[in-house]
Amino acid sequence: MWLPWEYALIVAALLSVIGAVGRSRSTGWLRSAAPTMRESAIVFVLYAVWRLLGEVSVMGTGGARSRGRWIWDVERWLHLPSELTMQRWTLHATWLVRFANAYYIVAHVAPLGIFLVWLFYRHRDRYVAWRNLLGFSSLACLLIQLVPVAPPRLYPELGFIDTGARYGPRVYDSVGTNLAGQLAAMPSMHVAWAVLIGVATWRASRSRWRWIGPAHALLTVFAVTVTAYHWLADGIVAGAVLAIGALIGRRLGSLRPVVALRRGDAMVASTELVDR
Repeated sequence: MWLPWEYALIVAALLSVIGAVGRSRSTGWLRSAAPTMRESAIVFVLYAVWRLLGEVSVMGTGGARSRGRWIWDVERWLHLPSELTMQRWTLHATWLVRFANAYYIVAHVAPLGIFLVWLFYRHRDRYVAWRNLLGFSSLACLLIQLVPVAPPRLYPELGFIDTGARYGPRVYDSVGTNLAGQLAAMPSMHVAWAVLIGVATWRASRSRWRWIGPAHALLTVFAVTVTAYHWLADGIVAGAVLAIGALIGRRLGSLRPVVALRRGDAMVASTELVDR
């Protein structure tokens, strides 16, 4: 059961107030907890936006099937691996299908929360950069998802099976329930978040356990594909969004020393004028 976006905004507001009160104190536990309250408020706002935009579609539901079929045709033209072949291989092991269904459901938001807490407390110097990339990539994916695209599981004529409905656990009760959310398939938010966790964990940590992040990313790509909840192209586009966000973040970061240098040059020049 997901927390409604309205409640998430209320929680964010409360955390912001507590954080503001804590920052005004000179000592005490509220003062020390203020950074945590602030970052938690930001995360709840991001969650609220994700939940809100996930419930709407600016273009309704029309054309979703034609767009999904177009993606299938483009993938065949590019000779990408077939999602249908991958699913059929997996169907030989029922336990693996059920594992993929469960992983799709469970390993989406929970690992992201664990990752953010771990990064904040263990590698706080890198936290802001990765949090900003998370916010950018999530918003970009959500804006693209406003254009509905049908996932592979809605194409039984191509041979795809809705593994959640047949083997369980299932995500959606029926095609008519929350249809806009079911058609928010392009790009895959599952893949975007999982790849971010994988890359950030590998780069931030030197622990022998850092392989868990990349392993989670690979398992997520496997799960979203064999369950027919996403096209391979959905994950590719999600990865491209992350890469663009990282390049923008790096470019903005590289501008800071330049701005500081220019300000410093201006101060030196003004000092020389005064001396003269």
